[in-house]
Amino acid sequence: MFGFGLKDIGIDLGTANTLVYIKGKGIVLREPSVVVKNKKTGDIVAVGSQAKNMMGRTANSIIAIRPMRDGVIADYDTTLTMIKHYLVEASKAVGSKWKSGTVMICVPYGITSVERRAVLNAARGAGAGEAFTIEEPFAAAIGADLPVWEPMGSMVVDIGGGTTEVAVISLGGIVSSESIRVAGDSLDMEITQYIRKTYNVLIGERTAEALKLGIGSARIMEPSERGITMEIRGRDLLTGFPKTLEITSEEIAEAFSESVAAIVAGVKATLEQTPPELSADVMENGIVLTGGGALLKNLDRVISAETSMPVFIADNPLDCVALGTGKALENMDQFRRQLSIK
Repeated sequence: MFGFGLKDIGIDLGTANTLVYIKGKGIVLREPSVVVKNKKTGDIVAVGSQAKNMMGRTANSIIAIRPMRDGVIADYDTTLTMIKHYLVEASKAVGSKWKSGTVMICVPYGITSVERRAVLNAARGAGAGEAFTIEEPFAAAIGADLPVWEPMGSMVVDIGGGTTEVAVISLGGIVSSESIRVAGDSLDMEITQYIRKTYNVLIGERTAEALKLGIGSARIMEPSERGITMEIRGRDLLTGFPKTLEITSEEIAEAFSESVAAIVAGVKATLEQTPPELSADVMENGIVLTGGGALLKNLDRVISAETSMPVFIADNPLDCVALGTGKALENMDQFRRQLSIK
């Protein structure tokens, strides 16, 4: 299939983005998890960044697909093609080739055996000799340099594109966890729905994401955060014509209220399941946020206020899961018991 000389590859196969880690090289590729296909022929037109740039701008004959939904495979064949593409691109990035070796892929905690098998089969279909999965919150905690092997409680909240993974980890295992299908995509969707309901204007995914990144906030905490505006364009559903709107930071915070409440509820539910001794550790050491959602303004402060615990944003939160996967690859003997080998 492939002729790579590189043998061990870790993949953070996310709903929004895919990162590829090569043992000994680090993270060598990060691309949007998007594929553009010809609807008539089924041929792949574009993958990754090129495909994302085409979202919302495709002709009737082609369609932009995000084959991962809520952290799991929604379109198997397209996901397989996407994985193959990223493995080829990763090999080009380091100027090497890969023999059929080990591929480790991150999955949400608590996925079904069928969903896990689909991920492993996709890895093998892409040329892996050996395929493993590792739970995202465990990988995120490793990538955030939490003491997961020590007899103490470490709490991580990994907010990706499709899921938010909350876990308390001790002695190399997940003690309590919640997987919430609310994350970055939900925030984009809430913006789209808010603007449609409030202004009767339809906007695309790219515009919603731009609002989230530009003026998004989990909650308005300071007077200086009020009145920040951003101009966007959408289609007026009454006239059918383009329309320009000026959206405020307060409106985006209001739109986010349900998703933020769901994330906070997941954190509280995990804490309620945690043994008292480990809860005391979390109280002392704090909660660590990873994933792209960790960068949402004031989310750390909201969770801290709701739980009365210190909350920190990890260094390089976008890379924690991929880096944790890489550390697992670097120490396969140590991590083998924690991996699901199929």
